[in-house]
Amino acid sequence: MQPVKKGVMSKVCELTGKKAMVGNNVSKAMNKTKRTFGANLIKKRFYLVEEDKWITLKLSTSALKTINKKGLAAVIKEARAQGLIK
Repeated sequence: MQPVKKGVMSKVCELTGKKAMVGNNVSKAMNKTKRTFGANLIKKRFYLVEEDKWITLKLSTSALKTINKKGLAAVIKEARAQGLIK
């Protein structure tokens, strides 16, 4: 029986769906070994005025720039329409 891991969160942006990519480390001798390129994720707390509550999102820094440009309500509305958040 496998032990259950508690508190393990996925490394996926909640608004854009960005996640880790797979690629190669390439040495000087052109030897290639597999590696992952992680998404640039941060945990950020926002206040939703429409719903009068605080929410915590794990998002990529590019999603944070989009929130600064379009506004939180518009970005969350788009993410809900795409089915990324409830």
